[in-house]
Amino acid sequence: MKAATFAVVLALSALPSAAAAMTVQEFLTTADGIPRNPTALLRSDTRRLMNEMKAAFKTIRDEQAAARAAGRRPATCVPDKVSVNTGEILGRFSSIPPQRRGISVTQAVREWMAEAHPCPA
Repeated sequence: MKAATFAVVLALSALPSAAAAMTVQEFLTTADGIPRNPTALLRSDTRRLMNEMKAAFKTIRDEQAAARAAGRRPATCVPDKVSVNTGEILGRFSSIPPQRRGISVTQAVREWMAEAHPCPA
């Protein structure tokens, strides 16, 4: 039984850390390596960054819904449809001071949306 448990732990440790949160610095570094042309959409790095943003917005919407369900005021009141483009994302993330770029993309988006879409008091 111990050998089977060890094998599972060993196999899981060999997987890439997809569950690890991407930092703003990692996001910016990856984005910097993507060409700004139509072929960018074909790159796996582009899809990875897009998925990171989708996951961040999903997390924020889930937190917002959970707070409302619990009778609390949510930290954000993000509407159902939010349109942000690449320039806005990169501009916002680049404006984060270098010493704070270790925060997760989700935290950066959370702070951005709290500022852009605050809930009324």
